[in-house]
Amino acid sequence: MEQIRITINGKECIGQKGDSILKIATANGVYIPNLCHYEGVKDYGACGICLVEGEGLPKLMRACSTIPADGWVLSTETDRVKRARKVALELLMSDHDGDCVGPCSLNCPAGTDAQGYIKQIALGNDLQAVKIIKETNPLPASIGRVCPHPCEKNCRRRFVEQPMSIAYMKYFAADKDLNPAAGTRTYQPEPAKPTGKKVAVIGGGPGGLTAAFFLRRKGHEVTVYDAMPEMGGMLRYGIPEYRLPKRILHREIAQIANLGVRLINNVRIGSEGTSEAFRNAEPITLESLRKEYDAVVVAVGAWKSSSVGCPGEDAEGVLGGIDFLRDVALAVDPYDAEGKLTRTIDIGRNVAIVGGGNTAMDACRTAVRLGAENVYVIYRRTRNEMPADEEEIDDAIEEGVTFKFLTNPAEIISENGKVKEIRLQVMELGEPDASGRRSPVPVEGKFETLAVDTVIAAIGQKLNPAGLEELELNRKGIIAADEGTFRTSLEGVFAIGDATNKGADIAIAAIGEGKKAADVIDSYLNGSMIPYQKPFVSEREERTVREELKEKGKLPRIVMPKRSPEERRGDFREVNLGFAEEDVRREAGRCLECGCHDYEDCRLIFTARQDQIHPERLKGQLHPGFVEEKLVTIERNQNKCILCNLCIRTCDENAKKGILGLVGRGFTSVIKPEFRDPQVIAGCKECLLCAEACPTGALKIIGKHE
Repeated sequence: MEQIRITINGKECIGQKGDSILKIATANGVYIPNLCHYEGVKDYGACGICLVEGEGLPKLMRACSTIPADGWVLSTETDRVKRARKVALELLMSDHDGDCVGPCSLNCPAGTDAQGYIKQIALGNDLQAVKIIKETNPLPASIGRVCPHPCEKNCRRRFVEQPMSIAYMKYFAADKDLNPAAGTRTYQPEPAKPTGKKVAVIGGGPGGLTAAFFLRRKGHEVTVYDAMPEMGGMLRYGIPEYRLPKRILHREIAQIANLGVRLINNVRIGSEGTSEAFRNAEPITLESLRKEYDAVVVAVGAWKSSSVGCPGEDAEGVLGGIDFLRDVALAVDPYDAEGKLTRTIDIGRNVAIVGGGNTAMDACRTAVRLGAENVYVIYRRTRNEMPADEEEIDDAIEEGVTFKFLTNPAEIISENGKVKEIRLQVMELGEPDASGRRSPVPVEGKFETLAVDTVIAAIGQKLNPAGLEELELNRKGIIAADEGTFRTSLEGVFAIGDATNKGADIAIAAIGEGKKAADVIDSYLNGSMIPYQKPFVSEREERTVREELKEKGKLPRIVMPKRSPEERRGDFREVNLGFAEEDVRREAGRCLECGCHDYEDCRLIFTARQDQIHPERLKGQLHPGFVEEKLVTIERNQNKCILCNLCIRTCDENAKKGILGLVGRGFTSVIKPEFRDPQVIAGCKECLLCAEACPTGALKIIGKHE
């Protein structure tokens, strides 16, 4: 046949005369975005995505259905093409009612594929579950124990009865991986081929360890420096032993070391102004690390406790929440089965903790274990406004902690320089503040006084900038880092976690930043830095889903068994007893599998992510949607259908069955099957060609039925 030559995006392409632009482009390795094209099926031109513009040609053309002439010069990236393709994608996505990924994953700061690992746990494939988790989080056994699980707050199962126990299932699978049965193996990823690049990570907390883990997996040589005696950061020194046994954390960190990450402790940045906890560490400078390494990641955390902010806070016996927890962590022997202290910590009989977050809960429950007889939590709002996890509040109450809601420290009274009493201003809720919470206001003239030996301020924490003076800080005294690239004011220096921008956050947020930063730094080391950009996904409207789940069968959430309050308040052994295997398999089976089964291979979402689209601007009435199983082995979800008609054409041209067709006209058109006789049904059970051709996940293979 006669050959022709055309140019596409600057590349000369040779093809057969009579072939479409798309066919010639594909044969020559040039990608043109498309959705309704499928090999072996006649082109239809339905989606309007494969647009090209030609020099000297008046209108845009669809590459799948346009036959070019010799010498044409074409482009898929002109402003005109991009605008038209973007509008076409926005129109398709505005009418696409499907979840790309589960709401649980979308609410996880690390983007963990919760649906994926829960499915593997349900099937009994715990090793595969851990492999999925470690694509975003290298510390699942630790995080599964301590995370306040924002994933669960978004779980659709809450519309039926209760959210899935996502975090606890994670640590069940991770514990199985840390303690493999005879004949089974532990998951250990292999690093990529060495790149010759070296990265220093300052800080061995969850963010720093995560960045190190993923940079090492990419083949870079990574060294982590930490000022404390052991790695772990706040997971080791800010989370009590009874919540996170440090032998668990130690094993997970050992797995990171086994990957080839070098871990160096007792080394601090700078020599002046460091807290007492870091005084024994050898000093190094940021400048020396910059000279030795190709990139530096600052992940030093927020180790400085915020003050109470009232008269008398300088008295002996007033402690910062993080300082208190760190001191106790250094005194608890993590390898003692009884969780005993290696030295005495005297906080007296009466202890007041100021604050309402999880650090306050850790502090008050730790005070109970140190023998305090009266432990008070002072919080200026009500329980409904407390940011602490509900389970932590319940556990504290069970262990005998007294909560003084709607009170705020007015003065700390001392005798001979030592704390004696705390005077509390009684509060009431006023008008809502900027976050929507009702602001507490003082009740004039109303106070309450408590006799106390120790006051612990658990109301926040911040960066200690000693040794980091070269870096630009924001107005809050926190390292200023670009949110897309994590770059600081110094070339080659990146910053993540509690030390940056918004300040202290939960551990899984630091882990999420560690993974994202590793991807960005890898691109930087390869010579072309690519900023992190939140991927576009399709999300269903909550009100629609809530309505659909009304008739769903109720399956109550499995409750984590715990040691009794009377027993656990006397030591630092782990409170949780763990799930029984049959319980965790049953709990995993409650998953509604909200995310799309075809997400990884979906051509629609892949194409939509090539442009910065905003389909919400075109949002309107959705076309008729329904889910059916009339194709016997295939579930059809009309909500996800974009009417590309590939299923109809595949059924007609490839399968030669003609089962599918359009019903209705215009906007209300939908695709439906028509079974005419039993032989057709039998053929459909084995065919499945339409599901293989579908570009959106609207067709799902559900198994073969008799």
